[in-house]
Amino acid sequence: MVEIPYPLTTERLVLRQFTPADLEPYYAYQRLPETARYLLGGPRSYVQCMARIAKYIEDPFAGPGDWATFAVERAGQPGLVGELALKWNSGGKPDNGVGPELLGEIGWTLAPEVRGQGYATEGARAVLDLAMDTLGFHRVEARLDARNSASAAICERLGMRREGVLRDNMYLKGEWTSEAIYSVVRS
Repeated sequence: MVEIPYPLTTERLVLRQFTPADLEPYYAYQRLPETARYLLGGPRSYVQCMARIAKYIEDPFAGPGDWATFAVERAGQPGLVGELALKWNSGGKPDNGVGPELLGEIGWTLAPEVRGQGYATEGARAVLDLAMDTLGFHRVEARLDARNSASAAICERLGMRREGVLRDNMYLKGEWTSEAIYSVVRS
C-alpha cells in the first residue's frame, strides 16, 4: 500500500480526501449531462454518487488498478468543486531503487462554475508532481475523448506529449468515439 500524503496544497487549491459531506456537491455536478459529455458513462444518479464517494473514502491505493482520488476545493473556500484522480496502472512498487517503476493515469472532473479558471491544470500539476517526484512513477498518461479540446489543452499545459489517437476505438452513448493519449515520462 502507498500512503498518499493528504492534503496536497497549491497556491489556490486544497486536494484532500473525500468525506461524506462531499456527496451533495459531488452529485450536483455529476448529474449534469455536460459533465458526462466526454466521460465513459452518462450522468450519475444519487445512488451512484453515494457509491463512488464511499469508494473514494474507503479504498486504499494499494496496487495495480487502484485509484487515489482527491477532492478539490478552493483554498480558503471550503466546499467540493471537483476531483482529480491518479490510477496505478502497472505492477511494481514506488521507486525505491529496486524493481520496476510505476505507470499511471491521471484524470479530472470539475464543477461547471469553476471550469476555465486554471484549477484543473493547477491541481493536475500537483498530482503529477506527487506521482513522479514522491511516488516514483516513471510514466503518467491521460486518456481522453479526442473531441475534448479543454482537457487536451490541460495536458499540453502540463507538458504532456500527445502520443496519438485511437480512431473509433469505443462505441459510447450511441456513437463511435476516438481516444487521444497524452503522457509525461520521468527523464
